[in-house]
Amino acid sequence: MSRHKTLGKKLRLGKAAKQNRRVPVWVWMRTRLRVRTHPKRRHWRRTGLQK
Repeated sequence: MSRHKTLGKKLRLGKAAKQNRRVPVWVWMRTRLRVRTHPKRRHWRRTGLQK
């Protein structure tokens, strides 16, 4: 990807980076391990962002 990004693309990438986190441990405890995985996790190399 280019070094100089437009503002819109940079904002979208930043939001996607913040959303790409694991499920917090306190959620595991609150749901008694029923919710362990995050269905919207994204690997940077395998899948791209939706446009």
